[in-house]
Amino acid sequence: MATQLKPTIECSKEEWQARLDLAACYRIFDHLGWSESIYNHISLKVPGEKDTFLINPFGLLYSEVTASNLVKIDVEGNNVGGSPYMVNKAGFTQHAYFHKHLGERADAICHVHTTATMAVASHKDGLLPTNFYACNFQGQIGYHDFEGVTVRPEEGERLVQNLGNHTILMLRNHGPVVMDRTIQGMFVKMWALQRACEIQVATLSMGNPNLVPQAVVDVHQRDLSVMSGQGGAGMFDFEAWKRRVDKIDDSWRS
Repeated sequence: MATQLKPTIECSKEEWQARLDLAACYRIFDHLGWSESIYNHISLKVPGEKDTFLINPFGLLYSEVTASNLVKIDVEGNNVGGSPYMVNKAGFTQHAYFHKHLGERADAICHVHTTATMAVASHKDGLLPTNFYACNFQGQIGYHDFEGVTVRPEEGERLVQNLGNHTILMLRNHGPVVMDRTIQGMFVKMWALQRACEIQVATLSMGNPNLVPQAVVDVHQRDLSVMSGQGGAGMFDFEAWKRRVDKIDDSWRS
């Protein structure tokens, strides 16, 4: 088992745990092939603080992110943690608006450009009920038309409006934004969405898909909600993948 390192920066015990979880999440995403060079983001609210969150340093690969080099910023973009690193404006603008306006529903957020999720985001019908995982999300995804790189603050209002009451926003021709109250819940949601998109891409490549009827989707989602508590909303999944990346490289703990 990896050694639990003490904080190498000044912060609360709760913030350090959040830093550890977020750094681990970056390494897990990278291991699963969900990173995109130095781009894209996973952000996490700082526990016990108002309007501050942690995000990756711009210029580092996901495999280089550690608990101590994560950047702490407020929702106005100010570096409040003393980090020498800058953050990517495209990531800050979008993530900050969600953190500021959606409360705990968006305490943990990721935005990815995986091939499968971007392909589905670029399909006119979005995510279809073609498979087990896709049925999890029917009626639970918002869609936002492509407006270019998300660096303009005024787009934030439209992003939130198109998200509605959901926790996944598919940016058309771009990629998904996935959010949750916890980083564990966000991770397992992203994992299932990725699988749904991968299978849809494979299925549509073979021709006409066999779509699951809405009545069956409703039953599936009802039963899934009963089962979801058993896994601790992604806790078991997240801890399992932390063990996996620890075996490869546990420097994320530093």
